[in-house]
Amino acid sequence: MDIDEDEDFLEVGSSKITYPGEYLTSSQAFMRGHGTYVDDEEVIASVSGMVERVNKLVTVRAIRTRYNPEVGDLVVGRITEVQPRRWKVEANSRQDAVLMLSSVNLPGGVQRRKLESDELQMRTFFEEGDLLVAEVQAFFSDGTMSLHTRSLSYGKLRNGQLVTVPPNLVRRLKSHFISLPCGVDLILGLNGYIWVSKHIKESEREGEEGFDAEAVYSNQNDQINDSTRMAISRVANIITVLASHSIPLTDLVLLEAYEWSIEQDMDVKNLLQDELGDALVASISARG
Repeated sequence: MDIDEDEDFLEVGSSKITYPGEYLTSSQAFMRGHGTYVDDEEVIASVSGMVERVNKLVTVRAIRTRYNPEVGDLVVGRITEVQPRRWKVEANSRQDAVLMLSSVNLPGGVQRRKLESDELQMRTFFEEGDLLVAEVQAFFSDGTMSLHTRSLSYGKLRNGQLVTVPPNLVRRLKSHFISLPCGVDLILGLNGYIWVSKHIKESEREGEEGFDAEAVYSNQNDQINDSTRMAISRVANIITVLASHSIPLTDLVLLEAYEWSIEQDMDVKNLLQDELGDALVASISARG
């Protein structure tokens, strides 16, 4: 490949899959970034992952890697331990995150002071095994991320199932809360944890009277009809298939994949068969 051809290498903002040792482009035309090295004036991939180009910088984001958090990220996590005035949260990062008692909404008003009685009742809010969606608020001196759930969109998760994918397949979107027309809501955690659940209307999420602690911290799932259960399973299987083929997940890709599976009148469990998964990915790639 000569320099003129290299100038057309990988449109800015796009990506492709590569493997260790693969030639990417000329070091005379581009700068090497993370996940690459230069050999004989050629930029070579040093890891298996997604090639990304930003202006003249070429990097490779490893497919199998831990989540690297940033302030403002939306994450899905699981409570692993209840400690004095805080919860420890497993969020697919290098170390457990922390959710402080002062960083959650409590009964009696969002902004009120936290009392000793609140600390004694911490397990009525979150207990071990609970799933939640939160935002990365800050980092402690040892690098541990501090979370908060001070938004009615955040908090305990119910009425669905968790799907785990490599974090680099979840792109940063305008919103990571997605509602599909099939009655399924998605929360795309940037840490690679995706929550697939029954659709909740905006009015129900916000509540008629404002913050309803009993509803927000309830451990009881709602009644879910068979068709909604099937739709949740279908979306979860689609995500699993796309992730196994290293397809980046966006709202548009997920909607197209869902519509394709319906058009094909495909049984939910059959989606996980290799040949049907390949056909799904081929269809999405062709549309893209």
